[in-house]
Amino acid sequence: MTISIRALAFGSLFSIGLSSLAAAEAPEPVTLRFLASQGSLSPHELAYELGYFDDLGIKLENVGYAGGGPASLFALASGSVDIGSAATAAVINSIAGGNDFVAAFPTNGINEQVKSIFYVLDDSPIRTIEDIAGKTIAVNTLGAHLDYAVREALHGKGLPENAANLVVVPGPQLEQTLRSNQVDIAAVGYWQATFNGQIVDHGGVRAVFDDTDVLGEIAGGFAVLRRDFVEKNPVAARNFVEQSARAADWSREHPEEARAVLDRILTERGENGDLARHWTGFGLRKGAQATERDLDFWIGVLEREGSLPQGKYKASDLLFRPDTTSAAAN
Repeated sequence: MTISIRALAFGSLFSIGLSSLAAAEAPEPVTLRFLASQGSLSPHELAYELGYFDDLGIKLENVGYAGGGPASLFALASGSVDIGSAATAAVINSIAGGNDFVAAFPTNGINEQVKSIFYVLDDSPIRTIEDIAGKTIAVNTLGAHLDYAVREALHGKGLPENAANLVVVPGPQLEQTLRSNQVDIAAVGYWQATFNGQIVDHGGVRAVFDDTDVLGEIAGGFAVLRRDFVEKNPVAARNFVEQSARAADWSREHPEEARAVLDRILTERGENGDLARHWTGFGLRKGAQATERDLDFWIGVLEREGSLPQGKYKASDLLFRPDTTSAAAN
């Protein structure tokens, strides 16, 4: 069943006014399965590690890695996981395509501290956004944030949005792929700060542009839940979002301690825990709040390219309003 706009309003819910939502009495225990992102962690993972879910009947289960946001949404649609996470444009596209999802809260923000960077080797002739036309760019997946950032960069210069050739390269292989000249440009996502730090440490590269140059400050993506889960477990859903936002706030106030948690998590996964020292945080506003522009910008982009019908979706319909909480939860 295609999700209604009011259902999505409930979903992206809790993004605004989190501090006013008191944790309610814990329901029956629920286990939420999710896919991790290599080299990073999500606010809900951090909340779990900090023990914020312990008395609220919520457990998390890592069932593997996501190749990117679209893969995460596919797993959510198939019932393989209970939490998805994807770029805002991918989430909107997925819901418009008929998936019965709700956008819970922004998982990352883009700003001067947390951003995606497009690197070339020092001796590359590529100097400007205009120069990326006709070049090969490594991205983590297609149809997600880096893909859309490239399209917007080209569009902003009056170039065809498909003028660059995008190829999929997993985060841990980005540096090797660039240095071996298999691609012209390596795009390192805002959520891949650990890999970004490693590339910079090794030297010999320079940035051509980053996504703040193209998008400004904006939410990078959202955690996503199935609407049937939210309707069946309204208290657990609310607690999940509220405590995830609390963990994001904690990480901003305790960055070194947060890196230590990430170091341990990466090590336990068999990844390089030392890379945690490069982590720059979630880049979120206080309370993991969303603004209308976080959604309006991408709605406009998708309307422009014909993926969404004109005027059907608007941010005011997608964002939670405190006075609608009770009605939405019933």
